[in-house]
Amino acid sequence: MSVLIVIPARYASTRYPAKPLVHLRGASGVSKSLIRRSWEAASAVRGVDRVVVATDDDRIRTEAESFGAEVVMTPVTCHNGTERCAEALRDIDAGYDMVVNLQGDAPLTPAWFVEDLVAGLEKNPWAELATPVLRCRGDMLASLREDRAQGRVGGTTAVFGAGNRGLYFSKEVVPYTGTDYAPEAPTPVFHHVGVYAYRPETLMAYPGWPIGPLETLEGLEQLRFLENGRAVLCVEVEARGRQFWELNNPSDVPKIEAMMAEMGLD
Repeated sequence: MSVLIVIPARYASTRYPAKPLVHLRGASGVSKSLIRRSWEAASAVRGVDRVVVATDDDRIRTEAESFGAEVVMTPVTCHNGTERCAEALRDIDAGYDMVVNLQGDAPLTPAWFVEDLVAGLEKNPWAELATPVLRCRGDMLASLREDRAQGRVGGTTAVFGAGNRGLYFSKEVVPYTGTDYAPEAPTPVFHHVGVYAYRPETLMAYPGWPIGPLETLEGLEQLRFLENGRAVLCVEVEARGRQFWELNNPSDVPKIEAMMAEMGLD
């Protein structure tokens, strides 16, 4: 099983321009760019044959190459990270069995999230792609709800059915529970972790599929798979005491830095 990790990164983010170049301070005060921290997270995954950064911007390329990352330049016309991964794979064309999209805004992604994801797709031949989901504790669910109350998108939630087959993903908090939970209590809400493992043939077909109304409304690339009848596997992963949050808004920087300090991560 040969595995390629692609880290898609663009400069012109609507919500947070230049996000990949934003610096995050670790527990001991070490400051590194978001793209570097994402690359280090990808490089820590076992069983991976190659890690590349896929971008359309020379500033991101310069930063990535400064710390030794391999960079593949992709068109500015890519609509999302999955299309950018497809362009990178087309450029590399090296016959990998699986392609992992570790998005460049998730520096706290533990290696075992990706390892479990790859194993899950390998064990479920019916699935065309797999993505991790993390059961929310009460405190994480409260953060998601607070972001929505303030008009911010703080994360994506996932709903899945029998066999962990994905049913829907939303920037709203779903399913509705109408319940408050203690900070450490498990909840029935699952946080979608922004990582994907694709079968190469599915990834290469993706840019040619029509963009449907749900993808348009939610702005979530994974909905294109569901709207085109493709089977998505949701792999439940364990936090193992690690906190997880994605960098979606400027207000997430101090939140992630505080998590890194608490966990002793540099």
